[in-house]
Amino acid sequence: MSAAPIRSEARLLVPSLLFIALVVAAVASLGTPLITSVATTFHVSLDSAQWTLTIALLSGAVATPVLGRLGAGPHRRATILATLAIVVAGSALTVLPLPFAWLLAGRAAQGVGLGLTALMMGVARDHLPEERGAAAIALISVVSIIGAGVGYPLAALLAEFGGLRAAYGLGLLVTGIAFVTAWRSMPAAPEGRSAHVNVAGALVLTGGLLLVLLLAGERNLWSRHLGVAVTLAVAATLLLCAWAVSELRTKTPLVDIRAVRHPAVAGANIAMFVGGSGMYLLLTLITRYAQTPHSAGYGFGLTTFVAGLVLIPFSVLGFVAGKLTPRVRTWIDSPLILAGSAAIVGGGFILFAAARSTVAELLVAMGVLGFGVGSFSAAMPGVILAVTPKSETSSAMSFNYVVRSVGYSLGSAIGGLILAANTGRLFPDDSAYTTAALVGVGAMAITTLTSLALARRRSSETNP
Repeated sequence: MSAAPIRSEARLLVPSLLFIALVVAAVASLGTPLITSVATTFHVSLDSAQWTLTIALLSGAVATPVLGRLGAGPHRRATILATLAIVVAGSALTVLPLPFAWLLAGRAAQGVGLGLTALMMGVARDHLPEERGAAAIALISVVSIIGAGVGYPLAALLAEFGGLRAAYGLGLLVTGIAFVTAWRSMPAAPEGRSAHVNVAGALVLTGGLLLVLLLAGERNLWSRHLGVAVTLAVAATLLLCAWAVSELRTKTPLVDIRAVRHPAVAGANIAMFVGGSGMYLLLTLITRYAQTPHSAGYGFGLTTFVAGLVLIPFSVLGFVAGKLTPRVRTWIDSPLILAGSAAIVGGGFILFAAARSTVAELLVAMGVLGFGVGSFSAAMPGVILAVTPKSETSSAMSFNYVVRSVGYSLGSAIGGLILAANTGRLFPDDSAYTTAALVGVGAMAITTLTSLALARRRSSETNP
């Protein structure tokens, strides 16, 4: 092959990686603005319709560590193509005029694509020069976050004018394009790689994660069936502990627990968990507040589509922060960027708590959130990959994304519980949003302190 085609393929690799990461994130988030449309179209309750979002998050959390391990081996290209084929098939199920159960199956298949983000990072680290690869990995991390902000208004607009199937048709179109893009651009993994999946460990982890995310997403369990919720929480803890023990004993672990125990990686995952909870909490609060009707005594009664437009500052400033962060990292360590980003998100909570009387104020808070989330997401891979071998990139980052998924689910659950505890006849009291925002400030303070501890440790290691 001549040098010109090789250079051309290299130029196309980064846009391809970003596009695929953006597509799988946007498609998985399609359930958020369409819940009401699903309930009316399929004549199911809103709680049942909520599963079109929950099941995608569940399947994504379960698939991520498995795909991360497969992506660390010699069959990474085949794994990426097979996963995208599953996502395309799931997208087709959401468009076809089939019963509700088939829609859930399709959404579960779409959620599997969330596991590809870590694989895109592995490809970038293996096939790009170090500096360019680090910048690409940072942007992949960012677009995996802002994908929701891109997909939400588009899906809401299509649903408003073309119906539910048109909105899901967008998912089918872009996933088909993503599959073709991967087919043309994904290189094979470097030679000498090997990766075996610990099937028993994968099943135990699946059970534990399903219970954790179910407990985080189903708030009614805690309020109406406390005994069942506590039993399931104990079962989840036992399953995850059993999984950790089995991973330490097996020669082919799904996730290298010993690497995860490294102080830098463990601290980064703690920051991701707590920070992710806070970030998703604020995103939930702002979008819900914007759609609350004036009859509640507050809120703006925005339609689903207009409320989706409120996410534009989140996506735009998140992308800007993602582009700036690799440059900032040349003179500021990644843990310090994490700390600063968490403080910025905390500032977004304070803005929301103090000023939310106009839509413009919500837009400002959403923009601050987007900038903080973008820089936090872009800096996170640098903390983990600094102590991770190239061959373990996909596996290490996949674990971080599982932690993120659980944190997001917890943030959503915390917001729901606080608002439900302060509900009047139909809607929560306005003060409940302030209470939830103050909880978010606390979460981001913990994240900031954790990140500062990481920075101090790195400084002591580099300057003994």
